[in-house]
Amino acid sequence: MVPEFSYRNGVLHAEGVSVEALAEQYGTPLYVYSRAHLIAQYRALHTALERINPQIYFAIKSNSNLAVIQTMAAQGAGADVVSGGELFRARKAGVAADKIVFAGVGKTEAEIDYALREGIHFFTVESEGELDRISSRAQALGCTGRIAIRVNPDVDPHTHKYTSTGKAENKFGVDLARAEKAYEQALHLPGLEVAGLHMHLGSPIMSPTPYAEALEKVQPLCAQLKREVSTFQYLDIGGGLGIAYRPDEAPLDPRDFAAAVLPTLHALDLHVGLEPGRFFTGNAGLLVTRVEYIKENPFKQFVIVDAAMNDLLRPPLYEAYHEIVAVVETPDRLQGDVVGPVCESGDFLAANRELPAVSPGGLLAVMSAGAYGFVMASNYNTRGRAAEIMVNGERAELVRARETWDDCVRGERIPDWTVTH
Repeated sequence: MVPEFSYRNGVLHAEGVSVEALAEQYGTPLYVYSRAHLIAQYRALHTALERINPQIYFAIKSNSNLAVIQTMAAQGAGADVVSGGELFRARKAGVAADKIVFAGVGKTEAEIDYALREGIHFFTVESEGELDRISSRAQALGCTGRIAIRVNPDVDPHTHKYTSTGKAENKFGVDLARAEKAYEQALHLPGLEVAGLHMHLGSPIMSPTPYAEALEKVQPLCAQLKREVSTFQYLDIGGGLGIAYRPDEAPLDPRDFAAAVLPTLHALDLHVGLEPGRFFTGNAGLLVTRVEYIKENPFKQFVIVDAAMNDLLRPPLYEAYHEIVAVVETPDRLQGDVVGPVCESGDFLAANRELPAVSPGGLLAVMSAGAYGFVMASNYNTRGRAAEIMVNGERAELVRARETWDDCVRGERIPDWTVTH
């Protein structure tokens, strides 16, 4: 548990605010974010890399709440976006367009047009077809599209197969040999400016070694492009920096990461960007849930709570571990599963674990839920998505209202012809 979440007089607090009081005021399930943790993580990483003065692009996909984006922007972060909607959020939160990079393998013409009109810093280009499309749209709009080709360095980040992005078999980027030809293509296409090179290995990565290996592979191409292309000035090394999810895990120290990557980055003498998301937001958030029932069968106990897989998908999707603690401390323990009310056997937040023995009506906190939590939530089973709170010292504010049943059906229509007479 990070310092921003701690027990005071036996009650879990987010900074200076009682989590129990927040649950009583705003209901459950409830996401709670610590502004202080977001800022502390940003400053720790930036300080470790200050020798190269990097541009940090906050990966909005990890947590797209406007208050979170604005908090990061106020520290100097830009934004890494992967859709037109995320670009819209970044701009709405006050991120300058020239501090936004746009990644993703399937950019539509409409998204490209929007980004070109906004004047983003550059597109992370995933394929030759995308180069053609950006060139075409830039010409149509009478502007220039700045691009950085995403190179797949074929480095194993030793993470979950669904979140590995830098191996040869992944859908992202192009290999080094193909990248050289893609850059030749880009240099001859009208409406394009070759700004840099991009790479991304996956997430969460708990060792700096894969980054050092990947940089060693892309260094020759970067050096060549820097010599031959006057506009080539940027190297974006992606994100993926991991956090500690388990109490016995050691987090990735920004200083160790810096020690591994700085020698190569300094030698290349390019403007450096990186795109962390989880590193900032993961341990900045928790999900509060209330126990509805305790159920037993001959094999185990089930702690049935009001949060479900539609609120936090990571455990069933990735078999991800999240520490679960009692909001009001208790020494008592039980062995079992924490499950939700969704009608799926895969609806669990913890499986076969030693858990706090909380009675019905009690509160549990699912830790490390600030990244890929609410952003992956759905309305499955017509469940409204949770409310979100941001805490700043002893102040707490609702930064997203809980969805109602009316919200869940807003926008739906019943055609006249479905009514039978």
